[in-house]
Formats: sequence, structure tokens, C-alpha cells
Amino acid sequence: MSKISPPEDLAIFVDDGQQDSAMTGSTADHLRLLSGQRPDPIGAVRDLMSDLGSAHLNELEFRFEQDDGILWAYQCHLTRPSFTLSLLRDVNRFQELMRTHGAKVVPDAGSPLRYLVWAARTPGIFNLGGDLPLFVRLIRNNDRAGLERYAKACIDICYSNATNMDLPICTVALAQGDTLGGGFESALSNDLLVAEKSAKFGLPEIIYGLLPGMGAYSYLARRIGPPAAEKLIKSGNIYTADEMYERGIVDLVVEDGAGEEAVREMVRKLSSRHPAHVGLYRMRRRFEGVTYDELMDIALVWVDTALQLRPADLRNMERLANLQSRRHERSRQAAPDQDADRVVISRPSA
Repeated sequence: MSKISPPEDLAIFVDDGQQDSAMTGSTADHLRLLSGQRPDPIGAVRDLMSDLGSAHLNELEFRFEQDDGILWAYQCHLTRPSFTLSLLRDVNRFQELMRTHGAKVVPDAGSPLRYLVWAARTPGIFNLGGDLPLFVRLIRNNDRAGLERYAKACIDICYSNATNMDLPICTVALAQGDTLGGGFESALSNDLLVAEKSAKFGLPEIIYGLLPGMGAYSYLARRIGPPAAEKLIKSGNIYTADEMYERGIVDLVVEDGAGEEAVREMVRKLSSRHPAHVGLYRMRRRFEGVTYDELMDIALVWVDTALQLRPADLRNMERLANLQSRRHERSRQAAPDQDADRVVISRPSA
């Protein structure tokens, strides 16, 4: 995997021929098998966390809580609170490591890792969606190939998350702030969506002539029906967590500041039935049938639409991007120092 390039480099995922760091634990596993020893799932989790620590995923932070079997994955937005190319690279690399370690980390129902929870460190923001300054540049340059590469990178990570990386785990999005555009689409790709009361949701792309193209239509249409999904998309409105709960889109709403503990309590209640819930979500995915090809075809419609935007639409996009950047800077200034360890194995406080 090559080092992270400047944010506007569109060669998003390039293999430079270096040995995959995820192989570091394989020798010990083979020796255990040859000696007749049983696999060590806790040791495998430590190997996974070690490899995550050495992978230099600058826009992600991880914490594994062994008591509840939760791997927390926090977005740490460094430049913009959206899906920049650097965040896309980091999520893709994390998913690769999860798949590589998966058979060892979650081999059966007794695995120590049962839930993957996505959250964010930027106060008041989960994720605001696509990289608007990048969109403006690519559209003005009529760069279809660049837009297609960006769209594919988004579909790759959303589809991988929606299929749980083919692992027997449950995925959860914890929205503790604004979850808009592509950020909302990424949240919809999870098995469960938990929100604090002040969180806001919406697909505002229509205000600058664009449409959500990274899965919103597919996920919403299957959850609330095509007419309701289209109405929500065409409105461009922003909705509260309670409104989304009433629509059947958010699964649980809790008080501000209570999100993480609410997830832990939910997991504890479900722990004895974890295999049944994994099976239930597999059934739902089979029934709903959201395929990679469907998501990619829709993303290409998004590319076609983007290339037809008018100069006035692009100016509106730039204004929104500037507002997002200023808000992000204010949030970062108000946030506590985040230079602590990015990968932690811990137990929740008693």
C-alpha cells in the first residue's frame, strides 16, 4: 500500500508491492495449527489492533472493549468533516485488515469481537458527506474519470460495510451530530442506526442540483418504500433524530451524551442472542438484495448528473464547502486534544 498522497491525488488505492502488514500474525497461527493448539481469538484481536496501529490510519481511531465485544471506529476528520480521499483510503485499509484477520478474530459465535460501531470525534458532526471542493474541481475540469474513481471508492467502502466484510458481526452507526449527504448514506449501510437527540439527518444535494449517489436511494427505498425515499431526497430537508425514528430510519434515539453507553447497554441485552441477530441481518440483506452492481450503476448516474451542473450550482457548492470548513475549524478548536493513542484495547469503566 503506498503512502497517503496529497488529498487531491486520485490514484486512491495503489499497491506498491510491499508486504501486507496483516500477515504479521500468520506464522504464529500456522505453528499453533501444526502443534494441535486451538486458535486464540483474543490473541488474534491483539494482532488486528497491532496491525491497525502500524497502518498509519491518520483519520481513524480504534478502541476494542473486550467485555462487550465492541470495536469502536471513530472518524477523526483532519481537514474537512467529510469523505475526503484520505478518509476513504483509511477506511478501505481498515476493511482490508478486518477481512484478512477475520477468520481468526471472529471464527464462531464465541468470538470476542461481535460488534463494529462507527462514530466520530468531531463535536456535533458524524460526517457531512462528499468532498465538495474536490467535486467542484473535477466538474470544472470535466474530469469524468476522476469523478468515477471517487464514486467507486465510496461504493467500495459502503458495500463492504453493508455486507459486514463477510464476517459474523453486527455493524452500528452512532450519530452524535450532523449526519448529512454521503455521511447519512454511510450510516444507512449499517445494521443498526443509533442517534443522540441533537443529531440531524438529511440529503441536501438537491439544493445545488445534485442527487445522493452512494446508496441512499437503494437503502431508503427498501426501508421505507420508493415514494417515501424519493420524497425525502427531493425535499433536501434536514430532519431531527426523532423524526427519523418515526419514519423507521433510526433504530434508537437517546439523550445527548448518552450514545456510547446506550450502545453498550443495547449490546449487553443482545449478547445472548448475538448469532440470531447476525443471522437476521444476513436474511435482511438477502431479502433486500442491494448488490454492488446496483450501487455502482447508481453512482454512475450521479457522475452524469454532476457533469451537468451549472456554474451557479458550483458556486453554491463552494459556499457550502466554505461553511463546512469554518464549522469544522470551530469544532476542532473546541474539542479536547486528540493526540492520544489511536488504537486501544480496553474494558469499559465499572
